[in-house]
Amino acid sequence: MTDPFGFLKVPRRPVPARPVEERLSDWTEVYAGQALLPLVSEQAGRCMDCGIPFCHSGCPLGNLIPEWNAYASRGSWLAASERLHATNNFPEFTGRLCPAPCEDACVLALNADPVTIKNVEQAIADESWERGYTSPRPPDRLSGKSVAVIGSGPAGLAAAQQLTRIGHTVAVYERADRIGGLLRYGIPAFKLEKHCLDRRLAQMRAEGTKFRTGVDIGSDLDATELRRRHDAVIVAVGAMEQRELPVPGRELYGIHQAMGYLTLANRVGEGDYAVSPVSAAGKHVVIVGGGDTGSDCLGTALRQGAASVVQLDINPEPGDTRPDAQPWPTYPKVYRISHAHEEARGREGRDPRLFSSATLHFEGDANGQVSALCLTEVEPTARQPRPGTERVLPAELVLLALGFSGPQRGGGLTGQLGLVRDDRGAFARDAGFAAVVRERGGSAAPSADGVFIAGDAGRGQSLVVWAIAEGRAAAAATDRYLSGSTALPSPVAATDRPLTT
Repeated sequence: MTDPFGFLKVPRRPVPARPVEERLSDWTEVYAGQALLPLVSEQAGRCMDCGIPFCHSGCPLGNLIPEWNAYASRGSWLAASERLHATNNFPEFTGRLCPAPCEDACVLALNADPVTIKNVEQAIADESWERGYTSPRPPDRLSGKSVAVIGSGPAGLAAAQQLTRIGHTVAVYERADRIGGLLRYGIPAFKLEKHCLDRRLAQMRAEGTKFRTGVDIGSDLDATELRRRHDAVIVAVGAMEQRELPVPGRELYGIHQAMGYLTLANRVGEGDYAVSPVSAAGKHVVIVGGGDTGSDCLGTALRQGAASVVQLDINPEPGDTRPDAQPWPTYPKVYRISHAHEEARGREGRDPRLFSSATLHFEGDANGQVSALCLTEVEPTARQPRPGTERVLPAELVLLALGFSGPQRGGGLTGQLGLVRDDRGAFARDAGFAAVVRERGGSAAPSADGVFIAGDAGRGQSLVVWAIAEGRAAAAATDRYLSGSTALPSPVAATDRPLTT
């Protein structure tokens, strides 16, 4: 273990980000070249002998945080990597993208500053790649069983890797032209450079996982035919049904869904465009939605050279301290600043967010182009407009980042497999991740035969760490269905509720 008194001797020091003015001039990761191993090892040494490590419960994957902290504190990077990968297929993703609920569950967070767990995780993962520890792990023998995974986001990739390594033949089907789902096209490069994804995909190919791009299951290939070809199917298509904003003026040009905007920006990085067809360059931009997707749009718009950016959040501004209704070790709703918010403050000298604000309508010019957004303040609880608070913002580009309401409607996948939606719009499933299907008479059957639901498709919009945990759990359920038993870990049950942002 680490020095049990290390937290008393060493103050919390997160890994510093690159200067704002430097990172706004490129699309390189915020922390590129900043993983200072002596600093990380020193910070890992703050992990104390707390007896009951509540950081485990704060992490959906059940990461063995005290163990790899101890190894990292001594510079034992191989041992740290082995303990980190024991519970997490893709720690280089979570180390960059997860909001770190484990830190809020750290015992030190009761009355002091928690361990910089996220920094340590990313450093171990990156060092593992640099030192050649993350090598392919192909199976010793094949089971003779085949599995189709629909969707190549973090849930689908985690399930595929687990099943491939245990000996099943796995094919991942992706409707886009490249593998990765939101990791590829939804997450900006300044949060996750795509070489991190590409090297992991190369590892998976070397292990035996097959990838099929440009195949829309339910349209290009009938889902029932896919089920016939394989011994089991995992549906991991995400929750991509984007919420709308039904207010007057929505039909004006220049109002776009956030995910479409982010996808085009990422395609520039992939070489598909020289300049994004939907760019914020020189424009007054308004982002409607205060979550992570809105923050990603903010950082993207700033790098594209927006004239100004405002982000609307219908929720009231959180306080700086943990609310009484959200006691430790729960993940509290407190005032947080993303790197994009920091960049906006550095450029414009203010927080770009307007809290307790809602859109009333849009205004346009004679050509049908959006030119302004009329907003109002809302009451904190009822979210009703507050009279006399209306104001108009210039808006030449509006990005709707209002979240998602389950897998996309339309297409043939749902009907062909007989999938049922629950009251949240996600695909219904039992506690063992088996899909609930509709029988010919119209009633819901207990579960489908050999069809499993993983990730946001069944859980609803959530975090990357939940997606990986669900992919691993769905892989265990699939292996149990195929083999009668399984040695694969199952970190979560399908009845667990997610931590959302």
